[in-house]
Formats: sequence, structure tokens, C-alpha cells
Amino acid sequence: MLFPDGHDPAHCAFVLEPSGVRVSYGELIDRSRRVARVLRQLGCQPRDPVAMMMENNEHFLVCAWAAQRSGLRYTAASSRLTPDEIAYILGDCEAKVVLASRATAEIVRRAIEDTPHAPVCLCVDGTSEGFSDLRTIDAPSAPLPDEAEGVDMLYSSGTTGRPKGIAAEINLDPLGTPPGIVMMMQELWKIDADAVYLSPAPLYHAAPLRFCMAMHRVGATCVVMERFDAVALLELIERHRVTHTQLVPAMMVRILKLPPEERERFDLRSLRCVIHAAAACPAEIKRGWIEWLGPIVYEYYSATENHMLTTISSEEALARPGSVGRPLLGMPHVLDEEGRELPVGEVGTIWAEGGREFVYHNDPEETAESRNPQGYRTVGDLGYVDADGYVYLSDRRADLVICGGVNVYPREAEDRLLLHPKVIDAAVFGIPDEELGQVVHAVVQPAAGERGPDLEAELLDFLGEKLARFKLPRAIDFRDELPRHPTGKLYKRLLRDEYAR
Repeated sequence: MLFPDGHDPAHCAFVLEPSGVRVSYGELIDRSRRVARVLRQLGCQPRDPVAMMMENNEHFLVCAWAAQRSGLRYTAASSRLTPDEIAYILGDCEAKVVLASRATAEIVRRAIEDTPHAPVCLCVDGTSEGFSDLRTIDAPSAPLPDEAEGVDMLYSSGTTGRPKGIAAEINLDPLGTPPGIVMMMQELWKIDADAVYLSPAPLYHAAPLRFCMAMHRVGATCVVMERFDAVALLELIERHRVTHTQLVPAMMVRILKLPPEERERFDLRSLRCVIHAAAACPAEIKRGWIEWLGPIVYEYYSATENHMLTTISSEEALARPGSVGRPLLGMPHVLDEEGRELPVGEVGTIWAEGGREFVYHNDPEETAESRNPQGYRTVGDLGYVDADGYVYLSDRRADLVICGGVNVYPREAEDRLLLHPKVIDAAVFGIPDEELGQVVHAVVQPAAGERGPDLEAELLDFLGEKLARFKLPRAIDFRDELPRHPTGKLYKRLLRDEYAR
């Protein structure tokens, strides 16, 4: 059976919310085949690169499936990037064609206006200057004669320096050859054709895109939120009888901090599985979700690189607070800065033996730095492994604060701050200090009407109840909002750069 082609054509493949646009499997198949034909007419051959730049809309998954079924290497880029950032990604991935929407066409046009070898530009939902209207290009919906599995090439969010394209092998397997993520989801989280999956994050991010396409391979329905809203998410679970959803910790914090009467007015009994990933979740936040919904909360740890994959159930998480689970893919090794294996329980850089092979596109130096002489791979996370093989994350190496020669992991203070009822969001990071090299600093988004010296003192006292003095911020600043991406990623680099000036 070819996926998604073998499923009931009348069954809903996805619905957009709040617009309510519904696309059946029959429509998804016909439309993706037609777009595949258009891309072939424009000269895209198997293994060629194309790019997509659009918000969550009815065309995103259609275009992704068109590239997937054409054997192409496709890059989905954030619709919130600057023209310079877009120009870099389009140039680096060498896209032959870029598929954009009317909402993103202007910024794409600005990005490529001085590019010597600009890609062909298609607008998926209308007319825009410099773009061909995809809707008016004549192409049949018959399948290509050489359909084969493509692969995504997504870009890291650029914790340091330029974003990196993460390139996997493209073998041109027969269309319908499912990637490993599908079997994993079937085994761990029991996805099937009866599942209804709620995706609240932008589809250009790795997990939302890959999970939605995995759901299509088994015939499930995806409910795609055009933008995240905590109350709307709960209402959609009730209305669509959602069985599975995937959240990031920032979303979990926002939802859990809703007034109890707001959360409890929705019928969430259809939920079979709440999955979270993308960042470490404070143990008390996870406990709050399990107490609220029962043992249906699951976590996995991985990266766009797929260098390693760990999973943990609710029961395991309650028994081992803070763990991200045991590995299903890649054997973890915790090494010191000289590459020596550290004993159980000691914090170091987490490396993976095995896992998916990858390279950073056009960046052999970064690729080499992600390997060690034994062939292990790392994405720079710090943590440790316990005696039973459970992995615990401490922080990103880029976020480590070295204060007077002592390592401080900002995540400890962040997790604690997020438990305070007057805190909506928090960032803890290092800032330059002439005497100590770095000191710990915090920026907090307070609840409405809460801020000032009294709140700063209250929060520092709250932190001091659980954390050693050297781990505490020297000061706390307050802002209306922190620089957080819709995918949930906190842009600490922007804050660090600001305070370094």
C-alpha cells in the first residue's frame, strides 16, 4: 500500500483551525500529485532541492507531500526569518524552486532580489509580483512514473552562528517506504487510522512536519492550528475528539497556568497520548500534567539530526523526575572535554554511538566537530546517565555559565522560576563580569500587574529555597515578552548579545 495514497479518499487528512478548511485524502493525493508534476515541469529531478516558505495553511502539507513523492530534498524554512536569513538558507540549500504564500511572498522577493541564481518562485494561493501562480499552471494529477521517497533537509535554529542544514541520505526508496518514525509511533503511542492528531506548532519545524506526515502514512486525521492559543487548544481537543497531541514545555506551562476552572470546563477524555519534546520540561510541570490527565504523558528526546532518541512514560517520569528516558536509537556516552568517558551520574557532553547518519550541508567543519575519533556524534547537550541507563539533561553547552571557574547550569533556575505563580516565562543566562568572567542573570515575563523590586526579591528568595547561592541570578529584569519562537525555542542568544553590549 502506498501512503497516503492507499487510504479512504473521503477521510479527512487534515483540517486547519480556526479557519476550518478541510482537505480529504483524495484531495491531498490529487493536489500533491499535481504539484509534483509542476515541479517536474520546472526541471526538478529526483534528489534536487526545493524550498517552502509559508505559514500554517492548507497548502503546506500538500507541497510537502509533493516533494516527498517526487524524490526531492525539501527545505521548510521559518516564515518569521529576516530577508538576510532567508537568502542565506535558500542559497545554502541551492533551491531550484521556492513555494511561498501571499503572506510570505514579499519577504522572499526581498531575500532573492540580489541573488545571482534566484530560484523559480511559485505562489501557492494567488498572485504576487515576481511569482508564478501555482493554481494556474496546467498539470495533470496523474502520478509521476518514477515516484520515490524524498527527504527533508531542515535547518537548525542557529543556537550559535548561521543555521545549519541537516542532510540525510536520500536513497529514492519506493513511495510508501515508511521512515523509522512511523514504526516507532505505532509501537510507542499506538497511532492508527482512527487517531486524531492535534499539531499546535508551525509546520516548518522538524517535529510538527514529520509527525503530521507520519500520521498521514497510517491514515489518521491532523488538526493543524494556524497559531497556538492555550484555551483554543483545549477547545479543539474537545470538539475534534483529539487522541494524540505533541506540545513543547513552553505550551505546557501556559496551559497548566490557566485557572483550574478554565482547564476543567473542557472534555479531554478522548486524549490517549500527550507527547512532549523540543526542550527539557521542568519535573514539577510534568507532574502537574500527569496529575491532571493521568499517565498519558510521554516524552522523547532527540534532535533534527536524529543522532539519538530516548523515550520515557509517565510512570517512569514520576519514578525518575527530570529524566528524558532510555535510548531507543543511539547509545549515549557522557564524555569530558578531553573525550574521556565519565562515571555514572557525572555531567558531561552527551555523545551518541549509532543513530542516524547525517552531515551539515556545506559545512564540513561543523560536521567534523559533531564527531569524535570513535565516530560518536553530539549536538552539544550536557547531561548524565544513571545506573539504569536513563538519560538526564543538564543544559546546552552554549548556555553553560562559568562563574569564577564554577559550572552553573541555567536550566535549574529556569525550571524553578517557572513554578512560581507570578511567572509566565523565564530565561536565565550568563553575562560578562570583569572579576568572575560571567555571572548569572535572569529575565522574567511576569503575570499581569506583577513586577518591580518586591517581586525580584520574592523570586530570588523562592530560588534560594532550593538552589545554592552560586546558582542564583545576581539580578532579575522584567519584560512583557521573551524572544521565544512559535516552536517554543527560547532565543537566549539574543538576550546574551544584548547584555554583552
